[in-house]
This record gives sequence, C-alpha cells and structure tokens, in this order.
Amino acid sequence: MRRLHTDIAIVGGGLIGSWTALFLRRRGRKVMLLEKGEIGAQSSGQNFGNLRIQGRHVTEYPLALRAAAQWDRLADLVGDDCGYAQTGHLYVALTGEHADRLRHTAAEANDNGVAVEALDGAMLRRRWPWLGEAALTGAWSARDAIANPRRVTPATAKAALALGAELLPGTKVVSVAQTGGRFVLETDRDLVVESEVVVNAAGAWGTEIAAAFGETVPLFVAGPPQFVTDPLPYFVQPSVQAVDGSVIFRQTKRGNIVVAGYPRTATDKLSNRAPVPPLKTVATMRVLATLVPTLASATVIRVWSGIEGYLPDMLPVFGQSQAVPGLFHAFGFCGHGFQLGPGVGLVLSELIADGESPTPVAPFGIERFQNDVAADAKFRSEFDAG
Repeated sequence: MRRLHTDIAIVGGGLIGSWTALFLRRRGRKVMLLEKGEIGAQSSGQNFGNLRIQGRHVTEYPLALRAAAQWDRLADLVGDDCGYAQTGHLYVALTGEHADRLRHTAAEANDNGVAVEALDGAMLRRRWPWLGEAALTGAWSARDAIANPRRVTPATAKAALALGAELLPGTKVVSVAQTGGRFVLETDRDLVVESEVVVNAAGAWGTEIAAAFGETVPLFVAGPPQFVTDPLPYFVQPSVQAVDGSVIFRQTKRGNIVVAGYPRTATDKLSNRAPVPPLKTVATMRVLATLVPTLASATVIRVWSGIEGYLPDMLPVFGQSQAVPGLFHAFGFCGHGFQLGPGVGLVLSELIADGESPTPVAPFGIERFQNDVAADAKFRSEFDAG
C-alpha cells in the first residue's frame, strides 16, 4: 500500500477543485487533487456555460463579483481563453407576474454593484428585433459573459499541474478520517493519502465526505436538460433566459443554438447517468419558438445533461467545517457554480492560507442545516421527478 503525503488534499477534480488547486499552488502550498473519474467530466464540463451575475441571491453577489474579476483574466491565469466572451445576459419576462419578479431582481442587482438596465417590450425589440411579442419586459446586464465548460476545467487543472500540483484522476476516495491531527484518505487504488487539510469539492458526492464527520445536509441530485441545434446564421449575441427558467439559450460563433430549460430532471449519481426525457426537449423548444419565432424550425442534433447537487435554499455549502479543524467544504452549488468557480477557489486559498478572506462566506456555512432550512421559491418551481 503506497502512502502519499501532502499539505492539502482536494477531493473532486471539477471546476471548484481545480481552481482551488491552482490558487493554492500560486501561494506555494503543496496540493494533491483526487478525482474519481476524469477531470471536469461531471457538471463542471456539462453545464450551459453561462457566467451570469445578475439574478443571484443577495448573499452571493460579493462572491460572484470576485469570480467575475478572475474570469476577466482567464487567459493569463490558465493560458487559454476557453471561449470566454463578455456577451451580456438578458432576462425576459413572459407573464405579468414574472415582470414583477424581474423588476425586483434588477433592483437587487443594482443595489449590489451589478449594473442592470430595465427594458420594456418595445425597447427589447428595438435592440433585439428577433425577439417575439412573448417577451414582455427585460433586464440587461452587459457585465455577464459565457465560456466553454468543456475547456475551462481541463485548462485550469493543467495550469495547476504546471505549477506543481499533483493530479490523481481515476482515484476515488472511499473513506476519510482524521487521526492525530492529520487526515487519512483511503482510495479504491493501492493508495492512501495523508494531509493536513482536506477540501471537500466533490460536487453531488460532497455529502459523503461531510457525513464522514457527522455533518449532514439535505442535498439531492438533478440535471438540467440541455440541447443544441444545427448551425444557423449568427444573430443571437447575448445569453437569454426567461426569468422562470422555462428556456435559456445562446448562440455559438459557429451558429449552433445551445438551449436549456427547467424543470430539471432526475439523475442517478450511482450510475453516473443523467438522461433527458424526449418530452423535455419538445417542451423547451416550444417555448424557444414562442420567444424567438425564427427558431421554430431549428433542428435539435444532440441532447445531454449533468449531475448537479441542490440544496433547499439554492445556496452552496461553502466554508470551514464546524465539526473538524482543517476540513473545508465547497459543494452543492445548485446549478450556478460555473460562474462562481474561480471566486470560490480564490477565497478557499485565502481561508486556508490566511485563515480569513475579505469575501463573506458565512451565509453558506454547513451549520445552517442544524435547523430546518426553508425551501427557496426557485427550489419549489424548478424541479420535477420526470
């Protein structure tokens, strides 16, 4: 049995784990990244690619803005721009009730340092004439962006490796315990890792690490149905989202329309399967055709989903364990962790190396689940069992 020693063991080779490894190596800490499969193979590489800042819970804005500053220098940090483009993000309301929600969302964003412009239907169609009459009002954030999720995590992990991080893909952690002030991580290989610090960045599987230390959370898994059409002439510049999540879409430079829509659907994390029922595709494409009539004849050529972890308040578990010194959690990002990723990695590196961070993380502490946590409105509306 081989035994390896490191300062910090990161469990989970997705976006969060890879960014954390990179920022810790930039501070000279010895880091080992353990991933049960391939780097970035789960939700980190299967998500929509939206770097949306507007529309977040108010407690997330400081972290989202910190992350946005890192996305702006992505090419310098990882040596690849990974398709990063500041295309802007447009929320649209399809009903009067949703228009009221959108006004509230826009006001919160402006109050928290994100410039969002409110637009009525006529203003929307003057600026984006391809929008149909179904779009009643809108909220426009020019600061928001997109990136290619299939490229970002591998590029980040490669940059961490170049700085001296140890990467162990295909290495599943089967047990973790703390003995004599050090963590011992047993794997499904002939390998045991010992470390002073453990970062639990295991995504939908993060509950297993937390539970090993008596910290339980009501996380469940689901997947956002996503599709892509055949290439069309390029005309959709921003990323567009109905405020109720019934359709989200953007167009690649090659012309393909990437589409997603809620409700999210069931997944199986034991078998790593996230199937997309055909009716989900039909329902979402129907909404897309209503919002953008010229896309009524678009042809879907591929469907996919990912396995994501969600919590009732639609906020992540992020921060230091309340049970064990040296254990840090960063999982359950509820389908919006892609934009937050580099901010989370940077803040974790500060918490571990400095013992504090200028970015507040208290609202995301795991201790909040010691009591009942009320379900967020998004949680109640964006899921089904189909």
